[in-house]
Amino acid sequence: MLPGIVDHETERADAYARAARAGNTQRAYMADWAIFTAWCEARGECALPANTECVRRFVAYEADRGIKPSTVERRLAAIGHFHRAESFVAPPARPDAGRLRETMAGIRAEKGKKVSRKRAAGAQILSAMLDAYPGDGLRPVRDRAVLALGMAAAMRRSELVALSTDDITIVPEGMKVFIARSKTDQKREGVEVPVLERNGLRPKSHLLTWMAAAGHDKGWLFRRLTRQDTLTDEPTSDRAVARLVQTAARKAGLDERQFGGHSLRAGFLTESASRGATVFKMQEVSRHKTVQILSEYVRDAELFKGHAGSGFL
Repeated sequence: MLPGIVDHETERADAYARAARAGNTQRAYMADWAIFTAWCEARGECALPANTECVRRFVAYEADRGIKPSTVERRLAAIGHFHRAESFVAPPARPDAGRLRETMAGIRAEKGKKVSRKRAAGAQILSAMLDAYPGDGLRPVRDRAVLALGMAAAMRRSELVALSTDDITIVPEGMKVFIARSKTDQKREGVEVPVLERNGLRPKSHLLTWMAAAGHDKGWLFRRLTRQDTLTDEPTSDRAVARLVQTAARKAGLDERQFGGHSLRAGFLTESASRGATVFKMQEVSRHKTVQILSEYVRDAELFKGHAGSGFL
């Protein structure tokens, strides 16, 4: 009986260890590890534990085949993760890792380029997107609610589709949205985000309209619809949110290639920064751990305000 108990407890411990990382990160690491092990197998190299020189050649190979430096760095992090999981020292942390670090620095310097960010869906753009979904059918009602809430709460698409009806609390000022887990909340402590309702984008109104139309008061907040617009019990996917934003951009007469799921979150931050919100009030909604990233949105919003050449250009 004891071996069975030990096996069960080991499985549970492993499950908790896996839960320490967000689902998307786990999937990315698994894919990165599969790529590395296949590369090693093709060359007769040992993947676990891998020697530092082997890893150095691997990252150089990935860079040469056009993989972005950020992705190469993630591959390296994945290799380290799987080594630590088996009680091996991660290759980048070994005493002989100097040349590996130097190689990574060279990859960043030679292959690095300006990060391409999706265009922010600010208030004006979001309003046009909402107008692009007229009607009282289940699909337009749901899609308007997804767009409005996603922007108003500065939500990541994974957070948006993970919401349940229990996570929404209606208050006179608008709503309180409880986000049980996010990219920056690995301990699953959760955080409550205030969503204001005024006369602009009206996220509370759109959400209540959707919930009334869907007729559900428990379970997933945003449910998948069939092609015949029949409501299912399944949550909509994060990829569906990205497609929705792009389709809404196209219907609003914009270049859909410039938009994605992050456009909703970026839209709130850019819009609030342009209207003079402090980084600390922005942080209450966005839940960034530091204000460094938020300061970039403020800088972008104020790029031409008080320009040094305003007096003569």
